[in-house]
Amino acid sequence: MKAFFYLLLCYLFQDLGESMPSFSVDQLAQHVNGYVVGHCPEEITSIAALGSADKGQLSFIVSRAHLKTLMSTRASCVIISKELESESPVPALVVDHPEMAYAQIALLFAPLSTQVAPGISHHAVVATSASIDATAKIGPRCVIGENVVIGSNAILHPGVIIGDRCQIGEDCQIHSQVSLYHDVCLGDRVIIHSGAVLGADGFGHVLDSKGQWQPIPQLGGVVIGDDVSIGANTTIDRGAIDDTVIESGVKLDNQIQIGHNVRIGEHTAVAGCTGIAGSVTIGQHCMIGGACGIGGHLSITDNVVLTAMSGVTNSIKKPGIYSSGTGLFENLHWRKTVARLHQLNDWVKRIKQLERLHNDNNGQ
Repeated sequence: MKAFFYLLLCYLFQDLGESMPSFSVDQLAQHVNGYVVGHCPEEITSIAALGSADKGQLSFIVSRAHLKTLMSTRASCVIISKELESESPVPALVVDHPEMAYAQIALLFAPLSTQVAPGISHHAVVATSASIDATAKIGPRCVIGENVVIGSNAILHPGVIIGDRCQIGEDCQIHSQVSLYHDVCLGDRVIIHSGAVLGADGFGHVLDSKGQWQPIPQLGGVVIGDDVSIGANTTIDRGAIDDTVIESGVKLDNQIQIGHNVRIGEHTAVAGCTGIAGSVTIGQHCMIGGACGIGGHLSITDNVVLTAMSGVTNSIKKPGIYSSGTGLFENLHWRKTVARLHQLNDWVKRIKQLERLHNDNNGQ
């Protein structure tokens, strides 16, 4: 309730063209169920990195690795764990989970996105069969197809395209230049960033008798659960027969490609530039690093972590951390290593020959 009150104040102050409100450290501590060590007379007006923060700004530290920077910080207050509480040279806001507390407080200072006027813009094109809740906001140059349903408090920023028979849940926010093809279903509180495309045809083709590729119609849709975040320029293909499904709480970074009939389990996070081929199933609470490649028709169980640039060519049946590829090293060293890698098969043959010769000489 307190967070709502603070956000309401921020909204009203911004609309009046006045400066954003500030908060005392005690107010912020109450907001995140923490406590304050030391006296901080200044009001907190913004958040800054530990090394660049100044008077009136709040920062945070999550590990001992940043203690040196903490010693020289000019921040008026830092968010810190109980473990590091005694290390702070400045007033401290002590919490159990500094990163989570930072996220909650940052929300109070986050600038509001470009506002969309209430109602449906006169410059939007809306099919007569569309059903749009009276509290929804539809920006200029949006196009909304036949039999679309848009829930309460949904916001469509300028230039959004919604295809026929799409459903958009409550409190969704769809940013400019997002395209939803037909038969895409969004749950509640979904956020989609600019340039994302949901429901384009999956990559399905078959060779005919002349050796030419013919398209396979993609008859499924896309289903997005509640509280899903989809990054800019991410693409999610429609299913070939069944739907492509992104379950509730999933977080997708920018520029991710998700193929047809993929299913991603609840609260899994996928970092940018990852490619997920068709018919992959990913479990719950997984973390997929950036630029990973996951081959088609594979299954990944719950609680799996893939480090960045991993290539997955087999299903993963046990939870854990998985990696592939070679790390970066100096070019000349890398070239020599690759050359030796090409010789590896010959070396194995030579070792086996030497072993046989050794055994023969020893009468075995």
